Amino acid sequence: MIPHQYVDRRTGEIVTEKVFADRTIHWLYCPIKENAPLLFRALTGQRASSLFGYLNYENVLCSKLTSHSKFIKETGINLAECLDCPEKLSTPRALFERKISYQETRPMPDNKGAIVCPSDARVIVGSLKEMSALPVKGKLFDFEELVSTDKTDWLNAFYQGDFAIFRLTPEKYHYNHVPVSGVVVDYYDISGRYHSCNPGALAVELTPYSKNRRSLTIIDTSVPGGTGCGLVAMAEIAALMIGNIHQCYSDKAYDNPVPMNPGLFMAKGQPKSLFRPGGSTVVLLFQKGKISFAPDIVSNLNKTFIKSRLAVGLGRALVETDVDVRSLLAETKNP
Repeated sequence: MIPHQYVDRRTGEIVTEKVFADRTIHWLYCPIKENAPLLFRALTGQRASSLFGYLNYENVLCSKLTSHSKFIKETGINLAECLDCPEKLSTPRALFERKISYQETRPMPDNKGAIVCPSDARVIVGSLKEMSALPVKGKLFDFEELVSTDKTDWLNAFYQGDFAIFRLTPEKYHYNHVPVSGVVVDYYDISGRYHSCNPGALAVELTPYSKNRRSLTIIDTSVPGGTGCGLVAMAEIAALMIGNIHQCYSDKAYDNPVPMNPGLFMAKGQPKSLFRPGGSTVVLLFQKGKISFAPDIVSNLNKTFIKSRLAVGLGRALVETDVDVRSLLAETKNP
């Protein structure tokens, strides 16, 4: 199978990703999808996704995932940054739902107009306007379907805007943080499938992000104390083995989480939600002309010498950058 590489933002190195369950995903999205479509549909449904999650994270791996496990060593999970002691992280679920000392280990830029990454993840960025003329249209996501065709106010607001896609892998810290400061003006869930976020599956399955189950939060940043980049949409997307997107915004560490309702002011960099368990995806949408993405992330996108499965599947250079939650994603053009 074709290797998948990305750029590590901290070091600038090109890294070959060890894709979890790679052979299983290839089997599911190639022979099964092509030759047994009804079985494929069943296997990407909620019941099968929950079963896969149990087998992988609640049962088979339980005896293997300890503080000195091969998995932790191979993936480089840093137990020292966790708030719980290693003994309490001896099960897969506890490990994937770990809390960290993010104020110290994931510092934020001081600039008020800075927009930060919502997750420890691998990111690609782009323009909805340019996407309409590129091979990624109809593959990564369909804008109208992602937001929902009946949400005309938000479709108009983000028309021809910019996007950022954050792909979490199973070893990542799985809390998502708020990328901007502002007031929640809408929050809604959309039902859907549970397609894999494996980079190979993304290139095979049409519009997985806009077909999967997802939660959308619309944030108005043009308020007192806000980041000042207009409206921002944050789509948290379920995937294979991810049955639950738990909303748990807190303005003080992880304490006393509150419901995600319109009128809630959220501070940039604070914990917002938790994927349970495994890896999944966050998509951010920005209004046209409001932000400028960090130059290093944009530069990495078009490096043709890096072997990316997204590039092979989509027919153009498209390279991910591995980023830290709360690190710089973009800046407001007119803060």
